[in-house]
Amino acid sequence: MAGKSLNRVQLIGNLGKDPEIKYTPQGTPVAKLTIATNERFKDKGGEWQDRTEWHNVVLWQRLAEIAGEYLKKGGKVYIEGRLQTRSWDDKQTGQKKYMTEVVASDLILLGGRGEGGGDYSGSSRGSSSSSNNFDQRVPEPEPAGAGPITDEDIPF
Repeated sequence: MAGKSLNRVQLIGNLGKDPEIKYTPQGTPVAKLTIATNERFKDKGGEWQDRTEWHNVVLWQRLAEIAGEYLKKGGKVYIEGRLQTRSWDDKQTGQKKYMTEVVASDLILLGGRGEGGGDYSGSSRGSSSSSNNFDQRVPEPEPAGAGPITDEDIPF
């Protein structure tokens, strides 16, 4: 299988905040959002524990516009895409910083909070829905240290 590889991510979770939309100098829309996924497990003592994992997601062009129009904090969404890591030099410390994020290619609104579901998939294949055991609570606020998007955050 030399030469073959796969970089694919599928997430179902809740938005931690409203999407942030910016535009490149060429006018291309780009949206950033955070999605929380939840896991429930029993610890060594037999007690149930909840763990929330936060995912940074970037959407481009039409998907960015759809995200800005229809996605709201707490809303449930399905995202499919690929992982991408980018780096930059921190202007204050001079250290090299890294960020891994999901670059979305498909977006499905999963309803809830009065919003209708919608499939905004960038691919031609159909999608099916199934029941899941995801925690339905609104995600916690974004972790400290994650500030607003600046022009340097736009991945290009």
